[in-house]
Amino acid sequence: MEVNRTPSNQKGIETKKKLRKLNMRKNEEFRFLLGKYLKDLPESVRGSLIGSVYAKAAKNGVLEARDYILVKKNAGVIDDVTSKRLIDLVYDYSTYR
Repeated sequence: MEVNRTPSNQKGIETKKKLRKLNMRKNEEFRFLLGKYLKDLPESVRGSLIGSVYAKAAKNGVLEARDYILVKKNAGVIDDVTSKRLIDLVYDYSTYR
């Protein structure tokens, strides 16, 4: 595989674009607030929602987590206010990595 050498890439090392993902230094705080925002849901739904939002935000990125939250809002699992709070929470606890 040949790598194009440009002024910003002189050594031929491929650079990977950083994505906005969950800040792993604050994951306990994030999980606590996530559980607090979803405390009114039934326990079976709450557990899967917390796990899915956390996994998508940590591994795939903030955009994937936001899309998942919007899908759950459209399915009627969570309401508009909760979805807005969750999306804001995901963006507040994210960083580029």
